[in-house]
Amino acid sequence: MADGRKRRVLVIGASGQAREVRFVIEQLRAAGQLLDFAGYVVSDLGKLGDLDSRGEVVGDFSYLRTHRDRFEALALGIGTPAIRMRIADELEREFGAEFWPPLVHPSVIIDRQTMHAAHGVLLCQGVLGTVNLSFGPHTMVNSGCTIGHETSIGRGCVINPGANLSGGVVVEDGVLIGTGAQVLQYRRIGRGATVGAGAVVTKDVASGITVVGVPARPVEV
Repeated sequence: MADGRKRRVLVIGASGQAREVRFVIEQLRAAGQLLDFAGYVVSDLGKLGDLDSRGEVVGDFSYLRTHRDRFEALALGIGTPAIRMRIADELEREFGAEFWPPLVHPSVIIDRQTMHAAHGVLLCQGVLGTVNLSFGPHTMVNSGCTIGHETSIGRGCVINPGANLSGGVVVEDGVLIGTGAQVLQYRRIGRGATVGAGAVVTKDVASGITVVGVPARPVEV
């Protein structure tokens, strides 16, 4: 914050992905950034399960409206692109871009001078990127991913651990790229598509479909 105070960050979600977001926040705080974890918020308290961090959930979305004095920032801790986009659309109408700081783990290696990271971006530990990279709002790149030159990733995408995007790849909004997947140079992944874990994408992927395998092929319905 401009006045030198910490920004208290509420994480949307309470499961494993939300805990990983908390980890990034705490690592950034340890590195000297003025951030502090303020708790988890979920859309429906009645749907909390055994894998959720129940004890640190401070409320549902009504908490955001009734306790505006208890936080200065928000972060999405949700690993499904469609849900990320839906919740972002809902909350951004009330909490503008200034409430969603980009969170870039201290271990990330990337050319920050040529990188564009929109609000709500999350780059997790061990991400290795090169030059002229673009990350759309609320995109999450998970641990150990590699991203080549001039790659563009759209709104609400989730790139899971160990995936590799070669140079010049275009990933449209709401895409899920699975763990360990490979996307070859200058390929385009259409809006809402899913690339399965370990798949190798050698051709463009149309919007809304799922591809798996080596080389990646559409899943037959």
